[in-house]
Amino acid sequence: MENVVLIVHLILALALIAVVLLQRSEGGGLGMGGGGGGVSSRGQVTALGKLTWAFGVAFTATSITLTIIAAQNSADTSVIDRLGIEAPASDSSVPAPAGDLLPPPAGGGLVAPPPVE
Repeated sequence: MENVVLIVHLILALALIAVVLLQRSEGGGLGMGGGGGGVSSRGQVTALGKLTWAFGVAFTATSITLTIIAAQNSADTSVIDRLGIEAPASDSSVPAPAGDLLPPPAGGGLVAPPPVE
């Protein structure tokens, strides 16, 4: 199922790219470009414009569908868990950090910054 949705998603992506490249650049994209020549500020809706919207909606729907499928397939497991790699054991031979790196005591009081050398 996931492979079918992925193939449809890729075909939609290519179709969306093709339809956008086929459109004329006079449409005033982002408010720029040549005037529409009509009284209305909204340009004429073309078949390519409608097709772009349809491909865009379908592309978004397949994106959401693929996200849902991937979330269900993860099922609270990690990639590391699936590989069978065990977590490294804690090494007790590592010394504790020096006193300068420890937080101040809980007894309160002001802690002065370290002296400048």
